[in-house]
Amino acid sequence: MEDLILAIVKPLVDHPEDVFLRIDETDSNLVYKLSVNKNDMGRIIGKQGRIAKAIRTLVYAAAIKNDKKVRLEIVE
Repeated sequence: MEDLILAIVKPLVDHPEDVFLRIDETDSNLVYKLSVNKNDMGRIIGKQGRIAKAIRTLVYAAAIKNDKKVRLEIVE
């Protein structure tokens, strides 16, 4: 899942070296926290959040195989 998220996000940003992904795991949840350079935040969110929504849709579709609930958060 980490590879999927990074493969989607890195080509979209100007500073791919500043893309970090942290995973918080509990018994029933997996939370992926995506951090990008401040200058790239708008590129990841997109107009009216369309790009962020599309990324989340792909991640959630890939996570159907998991028993855990998956969330993707975009943080600074």
